[in-house]
Amino acid sequence: MRVATWNVNSALSRLPRLLPWLDERRPDIVCLQETKLADEAFAATFAGPLAERGYEVAHVGEGRWNGVALLSRVGLADVERTLPGAPEFGGVLEARAVTATCGGVRVTSVYVPNGRTPGDPHFAYKLEWLAALRAAVTDPATAVVAGDMNIAPTDADVWDPSLFTESTHVTPPERAALGGLIGLGLHDVVRDRWPGERVFTYWDYRAGRFHQDKGMRIDLVLAGSAVADRVAAAWVDRQARKGKGPSDHAPVIVDLDEAPDGDIGPVVPPPSTPAKLPHRE
Repeated sequence: MRVATWNVNSALSRLPRLLPWLDERRPDIVCLQETKLADEAFAATFAGPLAERGYEVAHVGEGRWNGVALLSRVGLADVERTLPGAPEFGGVLEARAVTATCGGVRVTSVYVPNGRTPGDPHFAYKLEWLAALRAAVTDPATAVVAGDMNIAPTDADVWDPSLFTESTHVTPPERAALGGLIGLGLHDVVRDRWPGERVFTYWDYRAGRFHQDKGMRIDLVLAGSAVADRVAAAWVDRQARKGKGPSDHAPVIVDLDEAPDGDIGPVVPPPSTPAKLPHRE
């Protein structure tokens, strides 16, 4: 079973990229973030094409900002369209999480608040939101929390940590909050698979940073032990960050072996090219 997460930075803008990518990579479960569409608009554009590809869909959107989705070809049950206990910001409950049971795994697609700058009200909101996310993971062993965490777990996950000392993504409070989530028993499966590699998932559009590999690893797949033990491959699909009209994020893909009882279907082998993560153009 193949699980993927991708911050598409506008589903409409990424339409020419997203559907061909689904056809090529054939993920069974997809977590999307920053769809930037209301539910009705997402359905109007994507419901038919996704159904043709065998996906059930749960989308939570608000229009211009945010928006998350779960696409599944292995079942979509017990959908939660809000994060229990999530705080509001500016009187709005933002569209930042959707959860469902897919193929026997409880999957949550998350778009963690950015935080803006330390001291900004959005930073406090980010920490409150992460606390609610941690509390919502009630069965860590069979959970997958995947998406744009807007946190680089360590300095090794940032091309130049000194450039971020006055901003978010690398501060001790953010990393402590992420550590609390992982401390429930979740595994950062990409880092577990590539412990010493330079691995990024996000590159700013400006100044040719992708081609210089000046990025950050802020898109994570966190999996409980029952899921992490089945990881056959975990990698960043840098090809999706290349070419015309890409998102500033690359998808993260994780392949799982069959569950012990064989009820989830066969593993989909990874493509032959990224057996080792490429880090230079």
